[in-house]
Amino acid sequence: MNDFELRGINHLALVCRDFQETINFYTVTLGLKLIKNIDLPSGGKHFFIDIGNNDTLAFFWSTKAPESVPGISSVRPDAFLTGDIITAHGSMNHVAFHVPLEKLEEYRTKLIDKGVQATPVLHHTDVPMSSFYFFDPNGILLEFAANLQPLNELNTESQVQ
Repeated sequence: MNDFELRGINHLALVCRDFQETINFYTVTLGLKLIKNIDLPSGGKHFFIDIGNNDTLAFFWSTKAPESVPGISSVRPDAFLTGDIITAHGSMNHVAFHVPLEKLEEYRTKLIDKGVQATPVLHHTDVPMSSFYFFDPNGILLEFAANLQPLNELNTESQVQ
């Protein structure tokens, strides 16, 4: 029995460097919906993107935010070439979206046609999943992932206790 009745992720709050470029990427390139835009007292913005299933990505934007440090606070831009996606403790490595397996190649092609660089579709051996990765304009690594079986049904014998 769980101590807390968690019902998933309400939202994931990220920081963007360009308010309008970020909104355009998520609403135009990915076709998602901007559902809330709040002006902050500091002069910045806090806005929410509907990512389906009653989940949202939230973004903060401020001219006072420090620059990101790829390889520490985020994945390095050369990750497509090196395969190195390691980031620092406490950092957010990437955001993975559930997508239908039969749409994976189609979605990858659509993104490439829109000028977004994407990895080939990867068939993971450690988790029954196929996916591909791409960056948003802020350098946030995104993944479109299709589970081949529910992750909560995986064999847990090899998990570290």
